[in-house]
Amino acid sequence: MAVFTGAGVAIVTPFKENGEVDYESFKELIEFQIAEGTDAIIVCGTTGESSTLTHEEHLDVIGYCVEKVAGRIPVVAGTGSNCTHTAVYLSVEAQKLGADALLLVTPYYNKATQKGLYAHYKTIADAVEIPCILYNVPSRTGCNIAPETAVKLCSEVENIAGVKEASGNISQIARLMQLADGKVDLYSGNDDQIVPLLSLGGKGVISVLSNVAPRQTHEICAKFFAGDVEGSCAEQLRALPLCNALFSEVNPIPVKKALNLMGKKAGALRPPLTEMEEQNAVRLELAMREYGIL
Repeated sequence: MAVFTGAGVAIVTPFKENGEVDYESFKELIEFQIAEGTDAIIVCGTTGESSTLTHEEHLDVIGYCVEKVAGRIPVVAGTGSNCTHTAVYLSVEAQKLGADALLLVTPYYNKATQKGLYAHYKTIADAVEIPCILYNVPSRTGCNIAPETAVKLCSEVENIAGVKEASGNISQIARLMQLADGKVDLYSGNDDQIVPLLSLGGKGVISVLSNVAPRQTHEICAKFFAGDVEGSCAEQLRALPLCNALFSEVNPIPVKKALNLMGKKAGALRPPLTEMEEQNAVRLELAMREYGIL
């Protein structure tokens, strides 16, 4: 059984002006997501600025999210690292904190061969009992999970459930699903490709867009699964200008700006991320107004 189906939000981590995690605002964001029909919360991923959280903060944010969600929807904790031992540590601790599943990005900077990726992921998965979702985002990590490797992991390691695919390479993803034989739960990692990946057998999306439009992102998936492919496609196409604006600068710069424009108190960014360029902020606000969320 899939960890979740539908739209899971890759939730931001709100910070105060002094750089501390703003837990009160985080609670409000969690409640907003649940009230608007989000199907899962993915905490401490790329959008959650996990790369600039200390290990203590990382685990505190996961634990707080699990506590506030209180079992209403699944919580998937980002615990990947380019160090296998660190990923094991964070994953074991996240399981202890009550996370329902883990999201494991490919090793970045040092990268890995396909043999290395298999060993890395198997080592992490063997250390925990909860499901693991591989995260393939080569534009950020410089490391690509080959379809054959992903299928081998999902077939041979019991608690590796599937892949968040953010390569943008539809041909590669089609190859993955051709080989999958029902053993790979596929999630889109790109908001502009939700419907294409659902059409290949995907279970849903791990979404940046859901931060600002949770109900609408949920509906893209819900309509598709209900057989209203035309309606799902129409919602996908309507969202494209906003998706493009949300990625006009590196994520999560625009989505935090968007949440702040909505009065959701996402707060500041941690260095080296900086505030959005004015021309891109104007474009984002216009896209939000045209989409109807401002």
